[in-house]
Amino acid sequence: MFNKGNKGLFAFVLTLFMLTNFVTSAQEGESIFNSKCATCHVPHKDMTGPKLFEVRQKWEEGGAMEGSLYQWVRNWQVAAATDPYAKEVADWAPSAMTTFADLSDEQIDAVFDYVDAQPLPGAASDAGAAVGAVATNVATEENDFSWIWYVLGVVFLVIIFSVGGVRRQLQELDEDADKHVKVGSKVWIFKNRKYVGMGVLVVVLAGVTWFFVALNDIGIVTGYQPSQPIAFPHDKHAGINGIDCKYCHNSADKSKSAGIPTTNVCMNCHKQIQGEGDQVEKIKNIYKSAGFSPEGGGSYSGETENIVWNKVHNLPDHVYFNHSQHVEVGGIDCKQCHGDMTKQSALPRVVPVEELNEIEGNVQLTRPTLSMGWCIECHNVKEVSTGTLEGKGGYYDEIHKRLLENDESLYEEYLEDGKVTVNELGGWECAKCHY
Repeated sequence: MFNKGNKGLFAFVLTLFMLTNFVTSAQEGESIFNSKCATCHVPHKDMTGPKLFEVRQKWEEGGAMEGSLYQWVRNWQVAAATDPYAKEVADWAPSAMTTFADLSDEQIDAVFDYVDAQPLPGAASDAGAAVGAVATNVATEENDFSWIWYVLGVVFLVIIFSVGGVRRQLQELDEDADKHVKVGSKVWIFKNRKYVGMGVLVVVLAGVTWFFVALNDIGIVTGYQPSQPIAFPHDKHAGINGIDCKYCHNSADKSKSAGIPTTNVCMNCHKQIQGEGDQVEKIKNIYKSAGFSPEGGGSYSGETENIVWNKVHNLPDHVYFNHSQHVEVGGIDCKQCHGDMTKQSALPRVVPVEELNEIEGNVQLTRPTLSMGWCIECHNVKEVSTGTLEGKGGYYDEIHKRLLENDESLYEEYLEDGKVTVNELGGWECAKCHY
């Protein structure tokens, strides 16, 4: 019926059709898994629900009734009532699973095909982490130089006793010549009183200058970077995962304080995301704080612990700062003061003004970060709304209105440079920022 050419063509078309069908099925399975299953399940680890890798084989070997697994996906309660094995699965993690009555057997198979195609987590990274841990321990042991302190202590004691003996001998020798030295010193000072006076004046002026320079450094905390209980990677959360700053610091646009995220906020994601490698230990600290155990389907013990974060941007008690006024009304982006956290892999710190100026869109400033001069300089160049901000600029809109009604010439003077800055609306008044 078929010649050789036709047979080859038929085989090629059949193969192409099967590959196309497989790819289409895998794509459909991935789409369904991500939209309906990924909240509670992952292929190779028990989460809120059990791992799904080779689950069809597991149910078959466990003695499940034919078609029971498909019934479980569509309505687990019906499956548990009719199949003893499904009842065992329901008892493993007594949490209500969402029903998916609209899924066909083919779609459920597509999901399982996609899950079974996922590679097992590589052991190479774990082995590398173990080797790294061993290497770190070895390096720590090799770098233990505590014995040096004992040696230095003995050396210092010898030096102290030796200096004491030499001092006594010199004191005895100087007693005889002391009177001659005193007379000679007085004569030299009197003869060179002009130069001595100039020297004393220079020393006094240098001391006064140093004193006032030192006063300018009081309260300057540029580069301050406190330790934290968890090395939180902002670049992964805000950068790679694109989480908005206000999801965790949810009061930044509503309150004076930006707020520190509670453990419950962390658990919104990390109840499912348990991490890999060195991330596991960090996430365990969150579980410990929440009193959560990820084993089985996950459960809460009710025994919680506070995570004590150390504040980075800590202003003096006499300084008033309102996040909502700057974020919501002023429209200031977080990166203006905190830097680009999407690229911040290290612990949070007070970012130097030079680094802040390199960020696109930031107001260019010169004074040290978090200093009074830094705030004043920003208030001098940052403009505020000259019109309605859809309900967000009522405070400034009222000032604009009063200026127009009471002193239009002053208002026009403000607008000579094409903008109205914060200081022109009272942003330099002491009481604005100080109690």
